[in-house]
Amino acid sequence: MRKLNKIKYINMIKIPEITKHAMVSYSGGMDSTCLILHLISNGYGVRAISFNYGQNHVVELKRAEKNINYLKKLGLPVTFEIIDLRSAFSDDCSTLVQHTTAPSGDYRDESMKSTVVSNRNVIFSAVLFSKALNWAKKTGLNTTIALGVHAGDHAIYPDCTEKSVTMAQELYRISNWDSEKVEYITPFVNNHKGEVLQYGLDAMKSIHFTKAQINKVLKNTISCYNATPDGVSCGECGTCRERLEAFDFCGIKDPIPYKSNI
Repeated sequence: MRKLNKIKYINMIKIPEITKHAMVSYSGGMDSTCLILHLISNGYGVRAISFNYGQNHVVELKRAEKNINYLKKLGLPVTFEIIDLRSAFSDDCSTLVQHTTAPSGDYRDESMKSTVVSNRNVIFSAVLFSKALNWAKKTGLNTTIALGVHAGDHAIYPDCTEKSVTMAQELYRISNWDSEKVEYITPFVNNHKGEVLQYGLDAMKSIHFTKAQINKVLKNTISCYNATPDGVSCGECGTCRERLEAFDFCGIKDPIPYKSNI
């Protein structure tokens, strides 16, 4: 007979027995937040790791910490840390680290290439893999690393494509002893942002979040590349437009503030 996972409740939140472990690259945005909730709903304990790479929209790190603290308060199995990579990206030409305004327009516009940060997700996944492998060796527990890249990123960000992810997975496998102790996954790589949001909503509902709790988690996320220091989004850059399309796809209103009346 198959053994059923034990279910426990904390603050009315339904939490499955944690049987797996994951490290997630956590930007503080909607995609990686939905990824964390998706993993927890599937029995993972999560170490959320954010990176300070000198990004203009550094407010995302504050939102990341705020959301993780909220999830922990609800009793969910998640921890948080920030890794400083500012010197590694100090020469990058991207508008995201050169203190210039990211262009307005659609993600598929040629101008959005100015927001590409060279090798960003490859570097993030490499750091996660190293940390996860050593953690697995110390604890004797296999682990997973996960990134929230999705199909909407493919047109403009080469390191978010399925091909890039597949090559990175193979590189890490052949470059390390005991690499079988770490699995690298990108569950949303073939989903658009609306579908990613739906995964997050489904995860929160499956562990009994109230509508108010769902709204609070989503309100704590930020996606904008031109956000003000206090977290007001521009509503005009590619990532804002894509986010708004995602909420429209799911039939709900985005709870975050925007400069323009959206």
